[in-house]
Amino acid sequence: MTEQARGAARLWSWLLAPRDIAALVAFRVALGALITVSSVRFLAYGWVDVLFTGPRYHFTYWGFGWVRALPAPWMQALFAGLAVLGVLLSAGLFYRATTVLLFVAFSYVQLVDVSNYLNHYYLVSLLLGLLVFVPAHRAFSLDAWRRPVLRSDTLPAWCTYLLRFQVTVVYVFAGLAKLTSDWLVHAQPLNIWLSARTSLLLVGPFLDERWVAYTAAWAGFLFDTTIVAFLLSRRLRPFAYVVVVGFHAATSVLFPIGMFPFIMVTAALVFFDASWPRRIAARVRAWRRGTVAPVSVPALPVPVQPVTRLAWAGLAVAVVYGVLQVAMPLRTHLYGGNVLWHEQGMRFSWRVMAREKNGSATFVVTSPSTGREWHVPPSDYLTRLQEREMSVQPDLILQLARHIARDFEARGLGPVEVRADVRVSLNGRAAQLLVDPDVDLARVEDGLAAKPWILPAPETPPVKLRPTWRAQVH
Repeated sequence: MTEQARGAARLWSWLLAPRDIAALVAFRVALGALITVSSVRFLAYGWVDVLFTGPRYHFTYWGFGWVRALPAPWMQALFAGLAVLGVLLSAGLFYRATTVLLFVAFSYVQLVDVSNYLNHYYLVSLLLGLLVFVPAHRAFSLDAWRRPVLRSDTLPAWCTYLLRFQVTVVYVFAGLAKLTSDWLVHAQPLNIWLSARTSLLLVGPFLDERWVAYTAAWAGFLFDTTIVAFLLSRRLRPFAYVVVVGFHAATSVLFPIGMFPFIMVTAALVFFDASWPRRIAARVRAWRRGTVAPVSVPALPVPVQPVTRLAWAGLAVAVVYGVLQVAMPLRTHLYGGNVLWHEQGMRFSWRVMAREKNGSATFVVTSPSTGREWHVPPSDYLTRLQEREMSVQPDLILQLARHIARDFEARGLGPVEVRADVRVSLNGRAAQLLVDPDVDLARVEDGLAAKPWILPAPETPPVKLRPTWRAQVH
């Protein structure tokens, strides 16, 4: 056997080694439950109407302009369907169809309006896409009960590695995004956010002190950049998971970030030993019997899996997927400058809670043929939530400017020019112009190329808020 053949054999031995299916079953159940709870929340709080069917205009992703929101009854039915599909995923019923439908429907919801983008829902879409290929329904599922031929106590190790890789990408790039002077040297935007939470019980009076913001900033940076290493350590994993739960519980209390903490706590389960649910169940049974005998998990069968051309093709697809997942967060470096300002490459890069931006925008429409000029507020077209997101994101500013131009031209006013006066504050800095107010955005095409009409980011450091106790001393 050649050295190349031996290397391939070792690779496939590592990828195809049988692992207990129990851990991924627990992950499947938890993820399905989260999807159901999240979908029910959207319906119960009226967010389907506010975010999807209420707005008169929707921002679209580049290349996905054909995606449109469904009429109100159908959009609500879609979220009800997502809730049902979440239950089916947890139960492991019609697993293949369920995962495909969940991936398509959940991704569609994210594509309807760019202003609704959230990192954690993007993560859920990716995890659902991966579960399409991970047969986590072969045990402890209604599918396995209905069709005993599906039953298996093991899955190949690559199933776990793939999910671990995805969660690792999130944490690592979320940590690297905090490797900035704003975050580590100036403790911004945490100083801003924490100072706004002083009404919290017990901890509130401490949240406007500078040292608290610095402690939280460095703790967040160190947590994101190191937690995966601790989760991969068998000896340290239980303690690391306690830190995961505590960290995300704290962020849930301090910041209004919805389901994100619950999703990340669930995602971290993929780092646990494959048999952890069986061991917990065995200990519970032993406790009920009143015994203290050491708990052991029975040895699992070792199936022989041949390496086929399809397997090699699957490996190639997985490698391409992995490269894309790493490249997406790195693509912003192709644009240069401060991504928190120009936003090019910001989405899909796991820059979680990395900036605080506030902006105001006014669009100036000019008719060259008549010389008439109109000052158009974004509220004429957008909801309050959409306006808040648009006013700090240049590509959304461009989309609205082009939409305004089409709207005015549809009124019979002929070709018009649209310019934008947009002033934005980044991490507490004084507001300054975000886009060139002299550029006619109605004639600018959107795309992946750098946008020269975005003005340079501010070079001054962010404003440091003073704690109230220090103000009283002076």
